[in-house]
Amino acid sequence: MYTKKEKKQIEKIVKGVTPRGLSRLNLNAAGIDISPKVHSVSVPEGRDPQGRRTRLFGPTTGELLKIAKWLRECQITTVAMESTGVYWIPLREVLEGFGFEVVLVHAPHFRNVPGKKTDISDSEWLQTLHSYGLLRGCYRPTEEVLPMRTYVRERQDLVAQRSRQIQKMQKALDQMNVLIHRVVSDISGQTGMRMIRAILVGERNLEVLAGYRDPRCQKSEEEIQEALRGNFLPRHLFSLELAVKQYDFCQEMIKFCDQKIEQELESQIPAEYMKEAADEIEEKLLKFRPRKDDPQFNLPLFAKKLLGVDMTEVDGINIRTAMVWISEIGWDVSSWETSSYFSSWLTMCPGNHKSGGVQHSGKTRRSSNRLAQALRNAANTLHKNQGPLGTYLRKMKAQLGKAKGITATAHKLARILYAMVKNGTPYNPELVRNQNRKQQKRSIKYLEKRALAAGFHLVPMETGPTADTQDRTAIPETATGAISALTGASLA
Repeated sequence: MYTKKEKKQIEKIVKGVTPRGLSRLNLNAAGIDISPKVHSVSVPEGRDPQGRRTRLFGPTTGELLKIAKWLRECQITTVAMESTGVYWIPLREVLEGFGFEVVLVHAPHFRNVPGKKTDISDSEWLQTLHSYGLLRGCYRPTEEVLPMRTYVRERQDLVAQRSRQIQKMQKALDQMNVLIHRVVSDISGQTGMRMIRAILVGERNLEVLAGYRDPRCQKSEEEIQEALRGNFLPRHLFSLELAVKQYDFCQEMIKFCDQKIEQELESQIPAEYMKEAADEIEEKLLKFRPRKDDPQFNLPLFAKKLLGVDMTEVDGINIRTAMVWISEIGWDVSSWETSSYFSSWLTMCPGNHKSGGVQHSGKTRRSSNRLAQALRNAANTLHKNQGPLGTYLRKMKAQLGKAKGITATAHKLARILYAMVKNGTPYNPELVRNQNRKQQKRSIKYLEKRALAAGFHLVPMETGPTADTQDRTAIPETATGAISALTGASLA
């Protein structure tokens, strides 16, 4: 809550009275409150020929053009608007087409509006804050990246829909007591889909169904026949057929998205560069074997050409993570001065909620950032990795817990990838390994101090760990020795 003194100062700002210590930076600034039915637009006082400061417009294209024309008449050069759903996108595109500078503002950055909250007061408050330079714009990728972002996001949604159809297929099979998932690792694989499609066309002979078994399947035909024995009721077959048709439709749409992504990537790489690399692409394509959920074209080579580095050299980073990187921020990280700013944008930095000299919370901010989620998924795959990043993940999990440890590792991955793309340098695992060794030395020094305080000395093992496993085992072994010493001292 505001104090009376603060409320008076805010009211002065809203009324146009310049408070002490503040000066207007954007004299030609406007504010727009976005909603599905009406847009409230506010300009500085005295700009409108009829003396109006705020006008209401509809959401249609004709009304959006009227907004742009009215702002031009009022000699506006920069506009601040709230990022409400997707309703701001058409207006932003119209305003940018007219040459206005558009600043997209995150709602919590200006939500403390003094007085009664209405659309008009919101737009006036936006205009006032923007005129004093108190608003920061959200990150918006360039026009070259936006098509790629749309295609990749649609593909991600289709992959999620396909997963739901696989679950529905398994549910229908369970209702029929046809336990295909007990004998095959993936019912959407070649063996599983052959059996399911044969069941849908009316095949009931267990020997024939088991004959669709792939030679690489570990289960025998007798085991498969026993698992396929069930009750093929019409209502369950209908549910299964519906799920299979939707699964096939998702597959076709995913292929269509892959084609659009490939075309967009080819358009971003210069034609002469593509001609020089044609032989390399053809050679790499012959060796390339994409996984099931990967785009079915040579995406790794395209990503390397655009980014200048191979992200997949980093442990935990696969080609889908690189695709999300390109679609969300492109191949230029100059919008963030340092890796710290970049990590903060990803909402991977600890929170800083401090009041009265007391730290109340250190939780990271909640966000739906798709790149941050992709990096967290990449970090989660490093649990059994024996490299330096795997060692770091296990250490962070032990210190902070599972969720915070994954976020800390994703934060490190983000900083590594940022440095690779910005500097054009390949991944060097020795840098991460050296950091782990420094942490090792600090941990050993701390344990030696604890052991000495208890009247013991840490003695290195005669047969120490090998160089390959030193990073992974040195801390736990030393820690075990110190704990044993301290435990013995306490028992004595």
